[in-house]
Amino acid sequence: MSIPKKGTRKIIVDGQPFIWLIRRQATYTQSCYACGNLHVAVEHAEEPGSVLVILTDRPHPQGLTPEVKSVTPSDTAQWIRQAVRLGWQPRRSGITFNVQIAGGRAEKIY
Repeated sequence: MSIPKKGTRKIIVDGQPFIWLIRRQATYTQSCYACGNLHVAVEHAEEPGSVLVILTDRPHPQGLTPEVKSVTPSDTAQWIRQAVRLGWQPRRSGITFNVQIAGGRAEKIY
């Protein structure tokens, strides 16, 4: 499965091109109950294989939360590097690789 190309951003991490996307519209739960965080989808730009889904520790800005902290390209690059160290192989097809961010560190979700 691949991510849609519309609305993606490009990023180069350790010489490899990736595209990443954050869902712009909040889900019903995120907007009405202020629960749920931003999710980032990442895939290799030239040889799409396994998709990386990053469950961040940052609340969705459309939720009912006073604190908004954006996801920057440097955050995304750091999380991609951590996911690769955890075993994500971006150019190899397979199931979605899920990680959760806790305290700035990525942890694989099984």
